Amino acid sequence: MKETAIVYCENKFGTMDGKTANGLTRSSRKYEIVGVIDSTKVGMDAGEYLLGEKNGITIFKNLNHALKNLQSVPDQFIYGIAPSEAFLKKDERNILFKAMEHGMNIVNPLHEFFTDDEEFINHSKQFDITIHDVRKPAQKKDMHLFSGRILNINTPIVAILGTDSAIGKRTTSVLLEDALLEKGLNVAFIATGQTGLIQGAKYGVAIDAIPSQFMTGEIENQIMKAYENDNPDIIIVEGQGALSHPAYISSCGILRGSRPGAVIIQHAPKREHLGDFSYMKMPTIKSEIDLIENFSKSKVIAVTINHENMSDEELGIIISEYEDDLKLPTTDVLKFGCNKLIACIFDAYPNLKSKQKNVLFN
Repeated sequence: MKETAIVYCENKFGTMDGKTANGLTRSSRKYEIVGVIDSTKVGMDAGEYLLGEKNGITIFKNLNHALKNLQSVPDQFIYGIAPSEAFLKKDERNILFKAMEHGMNIVNPLHEFFTDDEEFINHSKQFDITIHDVRKPAQKKDMHLFSGRILNINTPIVAILGTDSAIGKRTTSVLLEDALLEKGLNVAFIATGQTGLIQGAKYGVAIDAIPSQFMTGEIENQIMKAYENDNPDIIIVEGQGALSHPAYISSCGILRGSRPGAVIIQHAPKREHLGDFSYMKMPTIKSEIDLIENFSKSKVIAVTINHENMSDEELGIIISEYEDDLKLPTTDVLKFGCNKLIACIFDAYPNLKSKQKNVLFN
């Protein structure tokens, strides 16, 4: 049975900074999400607010409100915000301490590690709870440099990259993984950020917490673990940030470490500026495709759309325009599913289609 968890996302649920909470209410293989805390959306159903379809996850005003209405105290308290400053505010520290006093274990996705904080350590001992710093990397002596082992495997590797952070790369990755599993393929998903790891990815590393010297080696190592342990038919690698993004280098490490043969790129046509950098214009989808293909030996095989601030009519028009102009299959996986993506993956890797048939007819 999954452990239960409540997700803290005050004033941020459904926004870019609330991407960890957003992702967990969409999909969580590790935890049963029993509630979200956001006083600006009290009483709403998280699924209905986020996706237009109820999922039974209630949004509460605060921790007291949640504890009064839930049948039992959740096992885990997850901090579900991904702020650009990456550090707790004083009132948030007190909320976390209160959760610990109620016996809840803490899941922390921030760059601020609670297990290095004397107050948190003392509270965890006093109330006999655990703290999981999701982004805390291994000691450098246990990290991996790039070895070149990945050059010797033939398993198709597909990376899901994008034109900005918090644009839907992980959501598309997870939905594509599920769709390929439904086709009977053996799929390995490599998480590269905190949300994917909290959701329960079997393989992965929070790449933005790794020193740059070890980035490529750590990604390569996770892929090799998946390859050696599970013998997958295909490996899906979650992207981070954007290759063109001036503030992040994660995509460089992911491309170098995973060496994907194919890339699917996620874009939000109505987003005018980079998420946390309002003074920087978004790249065009064409410029990002050109950059990826020039930087690596990877081929962009499809485009996926984030439909924020778009009507259904606008979405249909942009899909048609991109397919005409870019000559690439284009879709919105939240609206239309992953059939186009699977078709272009099968075109890029014809052997996968035969493996699908073998599974279906044996």
